[in-house]
Amino acid sequence: MAKGCITVTKYFLFLFNLLFFIFGGLIMGFGLWVLFDNQSFIAVLQESSDTVKVASYILIGVGSLSMAMGFFGCIGAIYEVRCLLGLYFTCLLLILIAQVTAGVLIYFQRDRLKYEMSNIIKGIIVNYTGQNRTTEHTWDYVQKTMKCCGWTGPGNWSENTLIKNSSQNLYPCSCRNESLPGTDIRDVGLCEYLSAEAPIYETGCSTSVEKWLLENCGVILGICVSVGVIELLGMILSMCLCKSVVQEDYTKVPKY
Repeated sequence: MAKGCITVTKYFLFLFNLLFFIFGGLIMGFGLWVLFDNQSFIAVLQESSDTVKVASYILIGVGSLSMAMGFFGCIGAIYEVRCLLGLYFTCLLLILIAQVTAGVLIYFQRDRLKYEMSNIIKGIIVNYTGQNRTTEHTWDYVQKTMKCCGWTGPGNWSENTLIKNSSQNLYPCSCRNESLPGTDIRDVGLCEYLSAEAPIYETGCSTSVEKWLLENCGVILGICVSVGVIELLGMILSMCLCKSVVQEDYTKVPKY
């Protein structure tokens, strides 16, 4: 009976580590996407702040470490190598502590992060020319996709250097509300309006971002809790299997 339980534990741990290896690959892929993407809101922040670049490197590092842990965990589980199981448990414990610490820091620093993001976006708006193909065009894409204008509202664009010093009535083309009458629709640059009011969206993008986070808060929280539970399960299984291994037989481990 005991031997059957050990066998079940061993193969459960193997499957768990296989999933861990796959999730590690997904995390590393996400980090690479954040690092090289130039068509989303991430690119706007990345161009203006080193924080996002550092975060992408951390994601790549965590993903690589997770893949390595999954690999060694699979070997340790199948061939019952106690040192690998112990190393696997220690790494999982450190990752879990790091995740909890990061979550606490983000929670208590959320106002500072929001303030930093606000300054980054407002700086982009003030210096907007429509010529920068990474930051500016990506911000245009965000405004057009989210159907918003400015960070707190369209009033942010009144601080733009070109709009402020122009004799024409200009507005960002990506803020164009297609349901209102106006000039030809363009995706980037500055457009001129001849009516009394600019045909633009009245909602700021900060509101749209916060709305998206609130709508997806349950999903994000569920993913975080699921990852934590999976890690705890892996730690418990690795310790159970490690304690059940009386004597290691390294001859079973394949040599390359």
